[in-house]
Amino acid sequence: MSAYLVVDIEVTDSTTYEEYRKHVPALIAAQGGRYLVRGGRTKLLEGNVAPNRTVILEFPSMEKLQAFYASAEYASLKQLRIRASNSRVFAVEGL
Repeated sequence: MSAYLVVDIEVTDSTTYEEYRKHVPALIAAQGGRYLVRGGRTKLLEGNVAPNRTVILEFPSMEKLQAFYASAEYASLKQLRIRASNSRVFAVEGL
């Protein structure tokens, strides 16, 4: 069953975030992941919290998603992202 990593991110340091963006795609691909959404235009339809930059990744399974997120290779990149942004990150299984 596919799993999705959903991120709502407010970039606060674009230089550091750009360094993160250069290196993370290869790690995502190594676990069979792919981008479905990467910062496209958003429009709030309901609620009162407008999204910032939205990223959605698809992985073949929750295990592959978690392998990416918990990997030693991603740990240092995750720290770059944390320093360069405020974000909400969650995983959800698909159908």
